[in-house]
Amino acid sequence: MGSEIRSAIDFYERHPISAEIIKAKLLAARGTFAGITPDDLFPHDQDHYGGLAANDALAERAGITPGTRVADFCAGLGGPARYLAHRYGADVTGIELTPARVRGAAELTALAGLGNRVRVIEGNVLDVPLPDASVDAVVSQEAFLHVPDKAKTLAEAHRVLKGGGRLAFTDWVAHRPLSQADADLMWAGMAATHLFDIPSYTKLIETAGFAIAAVDDLTADWAEILKVRLAMYQKLRGETQAAGTASGHDAFYESYVRFVDLVSDGTLGGARFAAVKP
Repeated sequence: MGSEIRSAIDFYERHPISAEIIKAKLLAARGTFAGITPDDLFPHDQDHYGGLAANDALAERAGITPGTRVADFCAGLGGPARYLAHRYGADVTGIELTPARVRGAAELTALAGLGNRVRVIEGNVLDVPLPDASVDAVVSQEAFLHVPDKAKTLAEAHRVLKGGGRLAFTDWVAHRPLSQADADLMWAGMAATHLFDIPSYTKLIETAGFAIAAVDDLTADWAEILKVRLAMYQKLRGETQAAGTASGHDAFYESYVRFVDLVSDGTLGGARFAAVKP
């Protein structure tokens, strides 16, 4: 595959956090796949900002308790879905666009013995393959930045939620407009589409029919988290190359360095949104 990013699928098919590198790390640490528990996976399969603590914060905002039926939009390899099932007793259906990540999520979920409560299905969050009013909560983490029509995705979240159901997600926000050069780099490196500031994003959620419950500006926290993640990715690049697994493309690493700078200077940032379907 060439270096050009044409879609989020292109980006995630070569992303350095893959099912293959997770399995390689597990095998190196344990010597066997036998007896793997969800807790064995959690140090390796949480590809979002803030790790397990971020899952807990999202679960609180989404009101997730035992038996809650959850849709995880843009579920990736299913790390948060497995965590919500294991720690909170939720029943989770992940929606994921990239076929390789759907397959990887199934492998990892089977290894963790959570196939009865977690499934990641191939689908587009612009046209979610779930019935109307079928889930209690919709969650997502740092994924809608890839979605070209966020209003449609929010409308789909509203459709699949039951009355009184909760939406809780984190995403990039743009406190100030990006230069064209930075916008081009964020697309080429991380498939980031157009971004909103917090007031505009909040209005978009309300327009989809939700009542806002909470908005948390995470920019200051992300400024520190992302520095650590950048170092992790730089180390992981060598590990993936040694293991012969996907290692990311050059523009990913270039854009991540710039992303850290843009969050540190307050141009970009992140927010956690929580809302209720009346």
